[in-house]
Amino acid sequence: MAIGWAGDGAVQEQIDATVKDGIARARNRLPSGAGLERCEECDAPIPEGRRKAVPGVRLCLICQQAQDAEDAAFTGYNRRGSKDSQLR
Repeated sequence: MAIGWAGDGAVQEQIDATVKDGIARARNRLPSGAGLERCEECDAPIPEGRRKAVPGVRLCLICQQAQDAEDAAFTGYNRRGSKDSQLR
């Protein structure tokens, strides 16, 4: 059966690649190492409760919210897409 440019299983491979990229991006965002007592952006003190709740924390709550807002603007584009999917 002719299916165009994409081979057998191409759609599933594209989905798997997108999920794999999303997982890798999320893992890279996880804090690692020792947490800080002061924010690395604004030098405000990081409360002890936050340091206990988020091991490896590096930003105060306000700076973390600003970073999260910037990250939300990111739209993942699957560069592995077939020509067929890009033309639709």
